[in-house]
Amino acid sequence: MNDAQGRPSRILLLGGASEIGLAIVAALPLAPDTHLILAGRNLAQMEERAATLPCTVTTTAYDATALETHRDFADTVFADADIDLVISAAGILIPQSELDRDPQRAGELVQTNFTGHVTTLLAVTRHLRNQGHGTLVVLSSIAAVRPRRANFVYGASKAGLDAFAQGLADSLHGSGVRLLLVRPGFVTGRMTQGMPPTPLSTTPDRVAAAVATALTTTTATAVWVPRALAPIALLMRLTPRVLWRRVKR
Repeated sequence: MNDAQGRPSRILLLGGASEIGLAIVAALPLAPDTHLILAGRNLAQMEERAATLPCTVTTTAYDATALETHRDFADTVFADADIDLVISAAGILIPQSELDRDPQRAGELVQTNFTGHVTTLLAVTRHLRNQGHGTLVVLSSIAAVRPRRANFVYGASKAGLDAFAQGLADSLHGSGVRLLLVRPGFVTGRMTQGMPPTPLSTTPDRVAAAVATALTTTTATAVWVPRALAPIALLMRLTPRVLWRRVKR
């Protein structure tokens, strides 16, 4: 469980090389004996990132698209001890034009950004319920509010994840397990390299700072990064469809 200062003793990062996920870990108050488990496909990259973190780090193989493995994966990572914080950060971004040409890539994106989160988080949640404590951080997006023609497959995957996380949070009410849903805007970083930023763009470090604040000082169930996106999201939902079709990005 968390130590006397409220610092998590064991953390699981799904998508162990995720730029935002690693930034969140770095922004948290960590004890030297905190145990961080980086779970992902690129073990070499995770080992490289592990060297920069001020805690004990182990790496393990995890593939968000290998749905049949997720139950055994959860059983294994929870076998040794309780996990206090799970950050679900696996995700990919593929241009819509490429998805139009290759529908199989679209399926890969949806499995990574949505379906894999569903199967993994359901498996993980079973253990968190049994513990009676713990926190889930799920990375959604402003794209979940209303998919745009320029990236509707990505938006649909995030919309599915956002809806799932809201329902999961409601199902966890009273269990001692908390879910924090994170909805950033356009994040400038490795995933969006080469893409022109949009208004109210943010960075992995700013997302991480907002998440760390929400986890350590509030009981919030959702956080927008930046905060100004919350009213904009409402306007997005209310925009007539004939106008929404004209949005290019």
